[in-house]
Amino acid sequence: MKKENCDILFRSEEKYYEQLPEIVKKVSRQCDEKACFDHVNTSIIPSRDSIIEILDLLKDLLFPGYFGNQELSEHNLDFHIGEEINNLYRKISNQITRSIRHECSRHEQTCKQCIETGCVEAVEFLKKIPEIRKKLALDVKAALDGDPAAKDSDEVIFSYPGLIAIMIYRIAHEFYVKDIPLIPRIMSEYAHSMTGIDIHPGARIGNSFFIDHGTGIVVGETTDIGDNVRIYQGVTLGALSLKKDPKTGKFKDFEKRHPTIEDNVIIYANAIILGGKTVIGKNSVVGGNVWLTESITPNNTVMVKSPELIVKKRG
Repeated sequence: MKKENCDILFRSEEKYYEQLPEIVKKVSRQCDEKACFDHVNTSIIPSRDSIIEILDLLKDLLFPGYFGNQELSEHNLDFHIGEEINNLYRKISNQITRSIRHECSRHEQTCKQCIETGCVEAVEFLKKIPEIRKKLALDVKAALDGDPAAKDSDEVIFSYPGLIAIMIYRIAHEFYVKDIPLIPRIMSEYAHSMTGIDIHPGARIGNSFFIDHGTGIVVGETTDIGDNVRIYQGVTLGALSLKKDPKTGKFKDFEKRHPTIEDNVIIYANAIILGGKTVIGKNSVVGGNVWLTESITPNNTVMVKSPELIVKKRG
């Protein structure tokens, strides 16, 4: 192409650039509209990227030697863990401080102790790491005991999405019970997007929890799950439909909306269990595709009748 043609094309492109300032003005003015959402002229918010980075660091700390790039031995383990805990303390305290400032700003409250609270809660969380590690060790063992396809613990830790979802839940739950805003849901929704498993950080889950396959599982906020429970893909532990208060326009505050699953229960694929008064008694089995809104007493099996199948020859 000749040079003069390039110059002509370049000059013709300028007329499109001339339209951009007006677009900028329209987008900027829209930030004043209440119908649209933005975060301008307010406190700095938690960083989703930083929270994901915290989860990656915690994954290495909870399972040392599995996910980091450093080869660990008894000679450098203390140094490695010390470095990671110092790094985590700085990052976690910063994000907690941001989340508290944001919450105060959102409710037009004066934030007085956000930095100190961030430091205190970061230390309190780090103290919980040994306890979380013990619970995750039981979750790994539950996977080995419950899945004949699991060859060894390495395979479970490296590759099972159910364990990743449980690990992030157990981390997020510690922040949830301390009423730290935003961070628990950012963590749980990251796990949801990564694994297809949606566990609300408010759920209470006991020891030796095993999720097999996992895709499509939903565990609601007020769900209670006992020890040695196993659930399969597509299971929903959910709430019945709620109505909003006509005066406030908000959902009424129900203390318990999701079911209780007692110890040693197995729930097979695509079962749906709904309602805060629904209790699945210990040692029970819920079959695939079952829909439950009422309680089941202990030591029972619930299943649907086999469907009537129609088999036709092809051709």
